[in-house]
Amino acid sequence: MFGLFIGGLIGYLFGRFPGLLIGAIAGALLTRYIKSRLFQKLRNVQTDFLESVFAVMGALCKADGVVTRDEIQVAEGLFDRFRLSGEHRERAKAAFNRGKADDFDLDAELQHFLKVSGRQPSLLQMFLQVQVSAVAADGVVHPAEHEMLVRIARGLGLPEAQVDQLEAMLRGAHAGQSGASGQASSASQIDDAYKALGVSPSASDAEIKKAYRKLMSENHPDKLAGRGLPESMREMAEERTREISHAYDVIKEARK
Repeated sequence: MFGLFIGGLIGYLFGRFPGLLIGAIAGALLTRYIKSRLFQKLRNVQTDFLESVFAVMGALCKADGVVTRDEIQVAEGLFDRFRLSGEHRERAKAAFNRGKADDFDLDAELQHFLKVSGRQPSLLQMFLQVQVSAVAADGVVHPAEHEMLVRIARGLGLPEAQVDQLEAMLRGAHAGQSGASGQASSASQIDDAYKALGVSPSASDAEIKKAYRKLMSENHPDKLAGRGLPESMREMAEERTREISHAYDVIKEARK
């Protein structure tokens, strides 16, 4: 609509009514072209996101020297969780196998993703979150896996603290699911909750609420989708908002 108006206005200035008509048509076509290009760019980001996610995941699963059957099952579980089928599923499998190959160039893959994602912090953080979720399906991140996650974070230009924050968030969510309802949180769970929000235990209530709201805003599923997160990964974005809320609830309860 805006392109139609601008095109018509320019056309009218140079050719009165005939110019108005021609300019309006040209503006409408230009708007359609721009929308088409933007849509295609978004689709490309989504496709590259999935392929890079599973390629890096393949390398991560081999961090300790061998890819176990359990790790393959975790990857296949993510295929189902992301509702991948047909061509997308086959491309994800091929990417995972490419990542676990001896000659896989992890740093080059991370640089490629940085380029296609436009270095958008929210997409980079979600990319890292998927990797942490993959290796922490049992609630535990092993030392070799943690070291690889730190390397991935650095390759994406993210601070090492992001890895600690995501690991703490997952531990907290795992403890919340397995713990008894209404049971008081342990000291380690409370410590993880502060790490999950990226705040110090000495922070004021106002500072903690501000950090919570910032994380919730940055990780809103609709906002992430508009920046290129595949719709199939929406559930994981929603899960992260639940983990953030859980951490906030743990801290509020501990401060009563």
